[in-house]
Amino acid sequence: MFADWAGVETASAGLDYDAENPLTPELLQWAQTIFVMERAHRARLSTKFKPYLASKRIICLDIPDEYAYMDPRLIGLLKERVPRHLPSAGTSP
Repeated sequence: MFADWAGVETASAGLDYDAENPLTPELLQWAQTIFVMERAHRARLSTKFKPYLASKRIICLDIPDEYAYMDPRLIGLLKERVPRHLPSAGTSP
């Protein structure tokens, strides 16, 4: 959703073993900021990948992980909560 935001490169990955794009240490090393939907995701991230998170900014959006991919309600919540954490020079998606 935010791939067109100026000054931002995005990637998406999941914590579940069967995720379409599973999170890897390499992806975490590349990232500067990591967004998670729920506090439980943040805890799992910390448990599984703690050695790779020392200098990372992790933001919990407090959005229940119950929405289908690109659900309009989810898109609305993301547009409301994510931009404040992105460079201000960006253009709203």
